Amino acid sequence: MPSTFPGATGLSEVSIYDWPGADGAAGGSPHMHTASTEAYVVLQGTGRLETLNSAGFTSTPLAPGVVLWFTPGTVHRAINDSGDLKVLVVMQNAGLPEHGDAVMTFPPEHLADADSYRRAAALDIKDADAGLPAGEEAARRRRDLALQGYLVLKDAVIESGPEALADFHAAAGRLVGPRTSAWAELLAGGAAEQAETTRQQLLSLDAAETFYLGKARTTMGKRENRRIYGMCGRIQAWELSDS
Repeated sequence: MPSTFPGATGLSEVSIYDWPGADGAAGGSPHMHTASTEAYVVLQGTGRLETLNSAGFTSTPLAPGVVLWFTPGTVHRAINDSGDLKVLVVMQNAGLPEHGDAVMTFPPEHLADADSYRRAAALDIKDADAGLPAGEEAARRRRDLALQGYLVLKDAVIESGPEALADFHAAAGRLVGPRTSAWAELLAGGAAEQAETTRQQLLSLDAAETFYLGKARTTMGKRENRRIYGMCGRIQAWELSDS
């Protein structure tokens, strides 16, 4: 069901992975979103958000109360310095990230075609609370593979500037391109529909008609029972529709 949360956004609580990577820093799988802006509200712990985008390479400190967001095309890596970094993620266009909007920074051979990417990205065990070593090992291997490609990209951006991202952006575009018609349907039933509802409400108010105010309601999101292995960490999600 489409999100009826304000702005048709998605909401999740993410405990950033505390697994050390090849460079010694603990954190999640570097990736980018192709059609959704993502926001962090830091709840606990400290760390950094490394980003690669039109500004080049940036490292932003994370601490409780920090709010930041980044637009599509921003390669990002959450680093968990304190070991207990937890963020509330607000995601634009709920449904798109769940339907493949994100692309991880795997080495180029894993971005060559959809099948290669799917094999690298797949997790057979998604339940992060099941206590199964195989699930954590697979999520960690995926993180390490994304980190391998990211560290090369990071060095290239530091040396040559944002233009070094062009090949990765192009590969990501080829991977997600076939999905955009389905995304358009999700957008039409979510953010676009909410915007149209607001437009109609403004027209009603302009005509001194307030009938829609009598249909006001309160909705409580349903917290999912189990966390899942995500890209940045273990994800606690909510169902945010009216039904």
